[in-house]
Amino acid sequence: MPRTPAENERIRRVTREQILKATRELFFTKGYYATSIDDVAKAAQISKGLLYHYFKAKEELLAVLVDLRIDDLLFVMNTAATQQTPIEQIRYIIEGALENVSRQPEAFRFELNLLTQPKLDPVAAKYIQKLMDERAKQFVVQTQMFKKLGVPNPRHRSLYFSSTLQGITLMFSTYPETFPLEEMKAQMIEEFCD
Repeated sequence: MPRTPAENERIRRVTREQILKATRELFFTKGYYATSIDDVAKAAQISKGLLYHYFKAKEELLAVLVDLRIDDLLFVMNTAATQQTPIEQIRYIIEGALENVSRQPEAFRFELNLLTQPKLDPVAAKYIQKLMDERAKQFVVQTQMFKKLGVPNPRHRSLYFSSTLQGITLMFSTYPETFPLEEMKAQMIEEFCD
């Protein structure tokens, strides 16, 4: 019996996710430059030809992974912006970012690894810059939230907030089994929202 269109779509979605998961892990462990299309095909347990059916080149894989990461960041920030008060917005950033890292710590590890890649590779450098530019835009939005709170130096408070949040996400993504994420989230909410 032939597959239904819905089943074909499910298979395509699963295969694409499998390729992206393998790519993310390889880019994390080996780096962008050292990862080959052959490596990705082997890790995803598919043929090289099938991989090329989904993605035309290694750069496209990197572009999709960076765009997915940016989408995650934008979702948190855009949802935070819909909250009524600056305190609620900041609280949502904490909760949203930590929910995101608890759901997919590998995405944060990928981002961190990418940001520490040598800028000598012009392809990787282009996507590193894209990610950094988006982070910078979101930092401006976040700083405005602190400004609306009336804190004495909103930029410094926002830097401290980002540093604290990034530190927690780094620790959790490194030690997901043992890091007390909920306790750290509660402490951060107490410090920045109470």
